[in-house]
Amino acid sequence: MAINESDCKSKDQTIDFKKHWNDAYLNNKTENLGWFEEKSEQTIALIKETKLPRNALILNVGAGSSTLIDNLLDEGFFNIIANDLSEEALKSLKNRIGKNDKVKFIVDDLLNPLKLNKLENIDVWNDRAVLHFFLKEEEIKAYFNLLKKVLKPNGFVIIAIFSKNGAEKCCGLKLKQYDVEMLENELGTDFELKNSFNYTFLNPFGAERPYIYTLFQRKN
Repeated sequence: MAINESDCKSKDQTIDFKKHWNDAYLNNKTENLGWFEEKSEQTIALIKETKLPRNALILNVGAGSSTLIDNLLDEGFFNIIANDLSEEALKSLKNRIGKNDKVKFIVDDLLNPLKLNKLENIDVWNDRAVLHFFLKEEEIKAYFNLLKKVLKPNGFVIIAIFSKNGAEKCCGLKLKQYDVEMLENELGTDFELKNSFNYTFLNPFGAERPYIYTLFQRKN
């Protein structure tokens, strides 16, 4: 049975986000999570569109236990970073893919990074459904500051996010909905939009979740 939004909602108004996400992954199998997709076809298509070589350094922020990592390995990529705030999420991912030196796991907070901010020359920053959890201006600023710090010149940004007509909550948490223009404004003039499209994701319990997928490239 897939989890509904209320199933991982914290009863405490002051949310410990690390505990919140650890509990979600501890209490549910990956395939029963509301954001689970069996194959990350849209993200893979955008990564292929970059025409980067298979040794491209791909940072997946908020990767959770996503099968995207499996998909990237299947496509021959071998320089992959999986980041999440939840160590339980990454533990689940490690257990599934097994020992693999092609994937580096980093437990870290995007808003207060202790490890991610030491990265450099990232070829692809990939985010499926993380940014929209950040509601405060200072949180959004911290997210984009980190992105701009670690991404190399000519590097690519893939952001898949709930659209303006998308859900207002996920896993019991409020969301900020986006359109392409909002993302363009946050990234600024140093980034060029290469592609964008709408996609309605059907989650494991049958609900429609309208997304926008975007591909940007940093200017040299």
